[in-house]
Amino acid sequence: MFSFKIIKKDKNSKARLGLLKTPHGKINTPNIAIVGTKGSIRGLSFEIARNLGAEIFMINTFHFFHNDRYKIVDKFGGLHKFLNINYPLMTDSGGFQVFSLGFGIEHGVGKIADIFPLEKQNNADFNSHKSRLNKNQKSLVKIYEDGVEFASPYSGEKLFLSPELSIKIQKILKADIIFAFDECTSPLSGYEYTKLAMKRTHNWAIRCLNEFNKTLIRHKSNKLDINFHQSLSNQVMFGIVQGGEYQDLRKESAKFINSLPFFGFGIGGSLGKNKKDIIKVLNWTIPFLDENKPRHLLGIGEIDDIFNSIEQGIDLFDCVIPTRWARHGAGFTFKGRINLKSSKYLTDKKPIDSKCKCQICKKYSRAYISHLLKEKEIFGIILLAEHNVFWILNLFKEIRRSIKIGNFQQLKKEFLKHIK
Repeated sequence: MFSFKIIKKDKNSKARLGLLKTPHGKINTPNIAIVGTKGSIRGLSFEIARNLGAEIFMINTFHFFHNDRYKIVDKFGGLHKFLNINYPLMTDSGGFQVFSLGFGIEHGVGKIADIFPLEKQNNADFNSHKSRLNKNQKSLVKIYEDGVEFASPYSGEKLFLSPELSIKIQKILKADIIFAFDECTSPLSGYEYTKLAMKRTHNWAIRCLNEFNKTLIRHKSNKLDINFHQSLSNQVMFGIVQGGEYQDLRKESAKFINSLPFFGFGIGGSLGKNKKDIIKVLNWTIPFLDENKPRHLLGIGEIDDIFNSIEQGIDLFDCVIPTRWARHGAGFTFKGRINLKSSKYLTDKKPIDSKCKCQICKKYSRAYISHLLKEKEIFGIILLAEHNVFWILNLFKEIRRSIKIGNFQQLKKEFLKHIK
């Protein structure tokens, strides 16, 4: 039911074409999972996204955990039936919320805009920032070896999520691909803490596998065969590599997670203090992962990062950028991101992107969308979200085509010359 096959490797980089098969459909890689955090995509339906070319979607486990909503999903028989869709799904584990509700608050960093604290700061600014971390902002998590205690950001209620419970919930949600529970670290965490968190993640990975494989089929020899089980199961699990920005830790983590019987790999946690560090982290990590298994870079989705990561051998991504940018008035274009809330676009008769073939660019002007956004009309966000999702999916389509015909590097150069 599940398989991953490498179809072609790029001659001039580590980029590769692949085909990932799941019970609910195929995913051509490289590809991006469109994020439907709480069971919906902000600004458009799953059906529209599917028609735009989406092949897989990411749902957030934490948002079905903190309110016990997973128990309702269980009565429906899983997310596919609850959402009334028949497309490949993946669920994260809740590990990102360990960071976002913990050090993310204390350190004043987030996964999207400011996850790389040196991108907008010089070293002096960074050191100053590090010394005055959000002392008035209190972490909503307490991390133990057994799991993580959350203070719900919605109700203040105390919640405890263990590796076992994360997997139990994800098995109830029944996404095709699930992730092991991990501790996602901050770019401002030091070496010793990052090492401690990595060791904890490794222990949790074993516990996640034990929980996931409780229903393992036994052969006559009475030996457990995990690969046989995963080939018959309606789910597979990815293990997550941690280690922050530290070379020895990334290598150690990659080797350890690779030694376990995961179907694929997620690369998570802090990827450094600036974008260039992503390439270093991937160079330290990917050589120690089984090349015949899929590799997912968690939470990354800006254009330069996509190209640089695919060049290093990444197969899958997930990111909220297409719809989040739409809500803030930003649109993808071949010449870079534009802010359609700006008054200069109120008289602009051109489409969002003259090279884009989406229905929004065929029908509507920048002026009209800018007008809608300025008037706070929801329709403006809907139009921009559809354009952004189409645009990013089309980018991946072009990337796959470029690998197939052998001009990936040329395509990368063409796109990145416009990225500032």
